[in-house]
Amino acid sequence: MGFIEKDSLRERELAPGVRIRVAWGEKTMISFVHLSPDAVIPTHRHPHEQMGMGLEGEFEMIIGDVKRTVKKGDAYLVPSNVEHSVRNYGGPSLALDIFSPPREDYMS
Repeated sequence: MGFIEKDSLRERELAPGVRIRVAWGEKTMISFVHLSPDAVIPTHRHPHEQMGMGLEGEFEMIIGDVKRTVKKGDAYLVPSNVEHSVRNYGGPSLALDIFSPPREDYMS
């Protein structure tokens, strides 16, 4: 993949109200995360380092013991194996997540 058109990527439901589209290379993965109003990504952890950015709307994110509202243009970092969760509120939101290494569970 040299160039990626987000809308051409296969969409899948990650959780109720949470849809993702992913693209990956050998060592990095991006995930466009569409959050419907009131969508929740429950507390979880994974061995992958995760960085991201709010692209549209706003959502509450908890990383470890810190809770913040992520708005358009705000970035975040989730270190490997740190618990985190997301709760959307208001209108729909869009985030870009970047994982290293790629998440195999998102490739299927």
